[in-house]
Amino acid sequence: MPPKKPLTAKNLEALGPERLAELLIEIGDANAAVKLRLELAGAHSSADVAREIRKRLNLIARSRSFVDWQNRRGLVEDLQTQRRAIVDHVGKTDPKEALDLMWGLMALASSVSARCDDSSGTVIGIFHDGVSDLGRLAEAAKSDAKDLADRAFQALLDNDYGQFDHLIPTLSAALGDAGLEHLKSRLVALSKEPAKKPAEHERRKIGWSTDGPIYQDEIANRHRNHVVEMALRDIADAQNDVDAFIAQYDPATRKVPRIAAGIAGRLLAASRAAEALQTIEAAEHKRSDWPELEWEDARVAALQGLERSGDAQAARWSCFERFLSARHLRDYLKRLPDFEAENGALNYAENFANFPAGGSSVPGVMACVGSRGETRTGARGGIKRRSLRSAVARRRRVGQQASFGGDARLARDDRVFSRSRPIQPIQTRRAPFAGMRQSRPFDCGFQKMGICCRPLISGHGLHSLFD
Repeated sequence: MPPKKPLTAKNLEALGPERLAELLIEIGDANAAVKLRLELAGAHSSADVAREIRKRLNLIARSRSFVDWQNRRGLVEDLQTQRRAIVDHVGKTDPKEALDLMWGLMALASSVSARCDDSSGTVIGIFHDGVSDLGRLAEAAKSDAKDLADRAFQALLDNDYGQFDHLIPTLSAALGDAGLEHLKSRLVALSKEPAKKPAEHERRKIGWSTDGPIYQDEIANRHRNHVVEMALRDIADAQNDVDAFIAQYDPATRKVPRIAAGIAGRLLAASRAAEALQTIEAAEHKRSDWPELEWEDARVAALQGLERSGDAQAARWSCFERFLSARHLRDYLKRLPDFEAENGALNYAENFANFPAGGSSVPGVMACVGSRGETRTGARGGIKRRSLRSAVARRRRVGQQASFGGDARLARDDRVFSRSRPIQPIQTRRAPFAGMRQSRPFDCGFQKMGICCRPLISGHGLHSLFD
């Protein structure tokens, strides 16, 4: 039996060009054939590649068959091949032609999304990459700003599947001030046009709500208003015009915590910290016990921007107290000169009454304080990590035993929570938990406190608390 030769380019050269061409035709699928045609066209000129791409885009546009998730791969590869060919083959030699081809590819987004199962988001991701390519190609082609703005305006109106959500930030450099102003004027003019409402007998019902029928023209008008508002906000960001951004929200909407946080962030970037804090404090919270961490972060940043470090520290600690946020505790501890708050943080964490489901905040707080202790130990040579963790472990075991109240199921393994038994070496202590990771869920008794110890066992390992 002859020895096997590895599949390398040098060994394939021995077959000769004619035999290699025959093999490519035999084994190639539809997408491989498309790639070959593009490569052959590219060997001649970029104009030939552009011609092949246009033919393929027209063929995809005419297609009407539904593509389910099992056949989606072929469509994804085809779209990716065309996008890469536009950028790599045409874009390097003729940016203007490549820009026009990329607009043609983006025009397929609505029809392709309507006839395929894109539950994974792979197909729309290709068009998002295409938007990024539009920005680079537009800069390379040095397109006329007003023409580019007109094309962007039409694309925003056709943004049915979110394919053009980031178009303005991407094109802002190529548009420049003149293009952005032209696009803004067209959007403002569109917003002033009266809403189109056909005659009653021509209106199409597309659904029902508690208020009655839903008409297609109503949805279209809402979509138009939404497109205009989002585009004007993007233009305001591109022009660094904070007041124009704020003007897109009515006074009631500005009091929504998430919106207020976004406005405050832009005011801080514009060195308007006092207005940022005023905006933050004017927000209205529907639920005081619900964490609005984006709002909390914006408030801390505003206080820090006003050089009110003490108030910013108090806000971080308050956020930790209310939501047991390890991130805010970490930021709080970083700004402390010594160990003054670690014991307080541990005490508060152990007695916290509003644990989230799973109790995953406790290990985060322990890790936060433990890492802080490590950092300080390395710098000052003070308290060692083991002594801190051992103290934590002892306190937790006492509290856990009290909460179990002598549960018989816990007594089956007194190696886990035993007050009298000394701490075992870590290699030995891991054994009781190894079986728990693969066993079925059990009622550990923490349910009375709203905590389940299983995430602590499987996600963090209780042995880590004894290090």
